Amino acid sequence: MKNLGKMMKQAQEMQSKMTLMQEELKKSEHVGTSGGGLVSVKLNGKFEMRALDIDPSIFSGDDAEMVEDLIVAAFNDAKRKVDEFNKNEMAKLTGGIDLPEGLNLPF
Repeated sequence: MKNLGKMMKQAQEMQSKMTLMQEELKKSEHVGTSGGGLVSVKLNGKFEMRALDIDPSIFSGDDAEMVEDLIVAAFNDAKRKVDEFNKNEMAKLTGGIDLPEGLNLPF
């Protein structure tokens, strides 16, 4: 029974840490860029877009497709940074134990 009590306490501690981590993820900001900095996208750790900045100089031509491609590339760069940040935060929470593939807590 002592082990069960200890496990329950550890589960509660983990839940508390997960709640704090969720808040930290919402507060974190990650900027992705493309086109040598002409386009930037800011995401929080929950993959919510917070800002999109586009240098006006890229609107001088009629190439809307290029602008679209730069936005997508900047978003993907920011997403990669969020993924890496989240992975590092989860490693801190789990003590470096890798989670099974597909188990992406707390997301």
